[in-house]
Amino acid sequence: MDRKDGVLSVRVEGRIDGSTVLEFREAIETAIADSDRAVIVDCERLEYLGSAGLRTILNIAKSLSNRDTRFALHSLSDQVRVVFETSGFDTIIPVHASRDEALASVDG
Repeated sequence: MDRKDGVLSVRVEGRIDGSTVLEFREAIETAIADSDRAVIVDCERLEYLGSAGLRTILNIAKSLSNRDTRFALHSLSDQVRVVFETSGFDTIIPVHASRDEALASVDG
């Protein structure tokens, strides 16, 4: 995780499923500062995203929206992208091809 100009960048790896979702949620929630204006999540190394992970990402996005903090994901693997598209979450949560695109979306 790193922070620059009020944007928290988070990299996730491995799996987000029922056995890891609490650790993922706590890590993100603990890292978010009141001064953050945006959070972007790098999913390039995310191999698997289960339903518990989807729910958690949606809850994080809603919580940030309530604080007027922008949220975006980027660099989804093909497998994770299919999960997002099948669930329709790609219409709710901004998903970008690259970090640069994600940063541009939260700056606008």
